[in-house]
Amino acid sequence: MSHEEQLLFSAVDALLEQIAQDPLPPPAERKRLREAAGLSQDQVAKALKSRRESVGNWESGRSEPRPPKRAAYARLLEGLAARFAPEAEEFEPEPAAPDVLPAAREGEAPATEPATEPATEPAAGSASATEPATESRTPRYDHGPLAVVDVEGGEVVAYCVGGLVLDVPAKSLPALVEWALGEARLGAERLHPSGQDADPLLVLTEAACERFGLPVRLSREEGLAGRLPEDHKVLKQLARAEWKLTRRGFGPWARIYRPARGARRSCVQLCVPAWNALDVRHWNGASQLPPAELVRLLGTYTSRVMTPRGSTAVTGLELMTSLHPPTRASAPDADGRRHRERNPGSLGSEPVECAPCEAPDGHPLLADLPRFHQRGPAEMLFEEAYDWARPLTDDECLKRHLVGIDVNLAFGAAANGAVVGLEAPVHVNDPAFDPALPGSWLVDLSHVDPSHMLIGKQWRRLDGDLLPSPFTPKGDRPEGPAWYATPTVAYAAELGYEVAPVEAWVRPANGRYLDGWYKRLRDAYVATMADLGVDEGLAPDAFLAAMEGYRDRDPQLAVVLSAVKATVKGGIGKLRERPRGGGWRPGKPWPALSRPTWRPDIRAAVISRARINMHRKMVRLAAATGQYPVAVLSDCAVYASDGPSPLDFLPYRDGKPLPGGFRLGVSPGMVKHEGSQTTLWAEAVREEYGPELNLARYIKDGAVTAKDDGE
Repeated sequence: MSHEEQLLFSAVDALLEQIAQDPLPPPAERKRLREAAGLSQDQVAKALKSRRESVGNWESGRSEPRPPKRAAYARLLEGLAARFAPEAEEFEPEPAAPDVLPAAREGEAPATEPATEPATEPAAGSASATEPATESRTPRYDHGPLAVVDVEGGEVVAYCVGGLVLDVPAKSLPALVEWALGEARLGAERLHPSGQDADPLLVLTEAACERFGLPVRLSREEGLAGRLPEDHKVLKQLARAEWKLTRRGFGPWARIYRPARGARRSCVQLCVPAWNALDVRHWNGASQLPPAELVRLLGTYTSRVMTPRGSTAVTGLELMTSLHPPTRASAPDADGRRHRERNPGSLGSEPVECAPCEAPDGHPLLADLPRFHQRGPAEMLFEEAYDWARPLTDDECLKRHLVGIDVNLAFGAAANGAVVGLEAPVHVNDPAFDPALPGSWLVDLSHVDPSHMLIGKQWRRLDGDLLPSPFTPKGDRPEGPAWYATPTVAYAAELGYEVAPVEAWVRPANGRYLDGWYKRLRDAYVATMADLGVDEGLAPDAFLAAMEGYRDRDPQLAVVLSAVKATVKGGIGKLRERPRGGGWRPGKPWPALSRPTWRPDIRAAVISRARINMHRKMVRLAAATGQYPVAVLSDCAVYASDGPSPLDFLPYRDGKPLPGGFRLGVSPGMVKHEGSQTTLWAEAVREEYGPELNLARYIKDGAVTAKDDGE
């Protein structure tokens, strides 16, 4: 090799090394890609000539790969991303809405501004400070909220809710959009008088994609981008017809609109299941259903929740805004004109800054921190769900079974009645704690004795070593001052201990923002369970019997149930959405920060309430029966039992549960049987995988796929 060639090769190696230092996908995305491909951590480690523990650390964010493994790992992730493209909202997290402020459809009141995507220009006919809102009737959507568009016998047809099948005369995608807004009579009425009606949703089958010039599968480059390229022929067709796309572009969930003209708003949403619009984790097998069955499934979800606006997480977040629109029309002024004003009880139209302690790592508020600084409990709010386990006692080892019980819709139940801030936080030094005031509090709770608690109105002695602390996700007892959400500090006072915060970020403007959201999702969950043969009010033994094989009674409704549950959990998670995709740098803002519903404090309050609710029930059970959990994972608790049924250890008397304890039933906050395994199974898996294995993670079917690393 010549000297010149050596110099060239060295320069290329330097470029490759530079690329290797570029940011990798976020840790959660690395794990998602691996699991989507069905790969184990051991397989990835073997391919990269690394250790499985290292791969686990890369996926949990505890460490980063170093060259030369970093470049190889980046190449693997890039290939997986092309194959298993994330959903559209992962590239533009906020629920899609027109880039301009839409006015109302003809004959309806002007819409409020989009919940999450700020307007780029005023829209004609929309309510503003100079133009009044008008009131009139809401149109009816005779053919339902959505349609699945397919091609049969060479003709395009649309399957609608209720068994209706429409002929579609459209020969191009722009014509299809026009048809959806006119002849199709698709859409759904608003959920709040000040909100917007739901736009028509068209679900395109593979055959429909081919007919209208769309690819059946996204290419590698399109999958990485999450959208079609701007020079695609179909996008040119839309542009010539004066249709626009939101900033998200044309991806698995695409919104096509025209700027509002007068009092008419024109917007259609497309869903492309073949592009992974219906995530298999939450819509198991839905994308493979025939059109008539798919429209029934999506129609049921829509009638009980709302027309999907993206993934279940995006829809969960959008449901909050639909039930609490940011603005409303004011009362007429002296000239009889109405104005746009903030809707009481909403989060408003503009994002608010979080408190520094509530900001996740990488947030602009933390840009001045040293690069590798690790914040501790006294610097950051860390309200997360339980992930705790302990060794079995000798007495528990003599019992034959371990039984898991799972709280129904735990985060939904925790959201119900939660008082959360509606505006920006206010900083206070040496505050007096107020359990009715939402916020984040810096307080030392290390003096709370887990073996001596006030239960009801009586002090009780418990074995504190057999219970997780209510103040930390890992169940460890606090060692000093830490930031907590209001429900956690209030629980310390409930247990009989003084609390003396030294600092707080509180929100005097507050309300029960999530109550309506919870009620709608609660009703959707209960109605779907009833359709599956599990009704409210069943006696404990009848409830357990009804739960046996309930998903098999109607597999499509079982998918709806899964989607409803994912809407609850995903909606809460979206309140603190982290950066996604390449190009982001720590200390710089990311798109989710621009929406009013980016509220990590609300997420923290809900998770705090869920964890406290779980601890309160475990304490009541321990005080009444001397039984303690051996493992807790989020909303699942595992107990040692002489028999395999929850009724073998839950203290029912004459069919009535322990007051304040776990109660079997279908309603949110009540519990169901998660699964049972033998004590011998527990001993065997812990001997193989380590004593710290969280048994609650595997109690359902007993299968342990890898050593438990808490991820």
